[in-house]
Amino acid sequence: MTLWESIRMALRSLGSNKMRAGLTMLGIIIGTGAVIALLSVGEGAQRAITTQIQSIGSNLIFVFPGQISNTQSRVTRYTPLTRQDAQALDDPARLPHVAAVAPEINRTATVSLGSETVNVTLIGTTPEYQFVRNAVPAYGDFITPQDETAAARVVVLGWEAAERLAGDAEVALGQTVRVSNIQFQVIGVLEKKGGQGFGGGSRDLIAIVPLSTAHQRLYGGRFLSAQGRTVDLINVSAVDEQSIDSAIEEITWTLRQRHRIEFDEDDFTVASQQDILGVLNQITNILTIFLGAIASISLLVGGIGIMNIMLVSVTERTREIGIRKAVGARRRDILGQFLVESTVLSILGGLVGIAFGWGVSRIVNSLGTFTAFVSAKAVALAFGSSLAVGLFFGIYPASRAANLNPIEALRYE
Repeated sequence: MTLWESIRMALRSLGSNKMRAGLTMLGIIIGTGAVIALLSVGEGAQRAITTQIQSIGSNLIFVFPGQISNTQSRVTRYTPLTRQDAQALDDPARLPHVAAVAPEINRTATVSLGSETVNVTLIGTTPEYQFVRNAVPAYGDFITPQDETAAARVVVLGWEAAERLAGDAEVALGQTVRVSNIQFQVIGVLEKKGGQGFGGGSRDLIAIVPLSTAHQRLYGGRFLSAQGRTVDLINVSAVDEQSIDSAIEEITWTLRQRHRIEFDEDDFTVASQQDILGVLNQITNILTIFLGAIASISLLVGGIGIMNIMLVSVTERTREIGIRKAVGARRRDILGQFLVESTVLSILGGLVGIAFGWGVSRIVNSLGTFTAFVSAKAVALAFGSSLAVGLFFGIYPASRAANLNPIEALRYE
């Protein structure tokens, strides 16, 4: 019997009991659809993270206070970073691979305009922040060196913060707002970025003031230390992507000199944008694999359903098998027939499951959180898995049918 004849017989057999065939395929459909949907969500999340990390600045390097132990996963040495540390890094003669430096402090604060109040992430920084972190104003201007020198009470609002306060982002420009109950003039509104920042808050729900203003007017002596005025983070931009490693070496060497570190562990951590992106992508990959493995359980359940129905089919068609063997059908003919039937079940279920998974991905996209990406790799993996399940769980029923004694089969009632 040819393969085409086996497929026709399988389709005719399945068509004779459509309800049973449909319910049998349900597990494969759900399993295949779940694998595709979860893999596409994982791929979409990874792409969204990559886009967000890359949008915060180009060739970015972060300098954090404290050294995190790789073995103990905690800060083992801690010395606060200072504004003087940042100024030492902004030296083209000693650090030729560093393009710009922007120290930063950030805290939660309230901004009020009239009766409207909004909680924001308040960032105190220098004018270089605009270049280093790609903070481009949609309206107005960014803070200037003159604002920084004079500790001016000026603020640049994120898009969402401006929109919540004034009803329209452009209307907020030029308004006098209260930041932590101190009056500030809005000199700029940043372009809308969307997405979430590192702390989980909206990247558009921020307010930026000059670093000197934050130190002197908002927080007083809270950031004073024996080493100088402290900062939470130093943002550094390398000259280009190829210069990142060299810039990290120059930053490390300079800070070791300033902190008088010779052979001990560093009391600071230097991480590039790619380092952070790599860690986040590793986390999303692990989660995607974990979710895909959970979804694969549905395929396993679907495979058990196929084996169960095929065993029932063998029992129902025992006399048919006996007649076919009596007229000359070989063992491999019977084996092939039932294997083709189980494979056809899994193929049909896999095709419907692909459509189901694609539909779930479109629903996720309609929510607007991020775009789920259905890749050819995910489709091939899910469909290949459903095909393998059909073959694997069809082997035992097919072998049982092929090994039936023709005399005993003909006697079966």
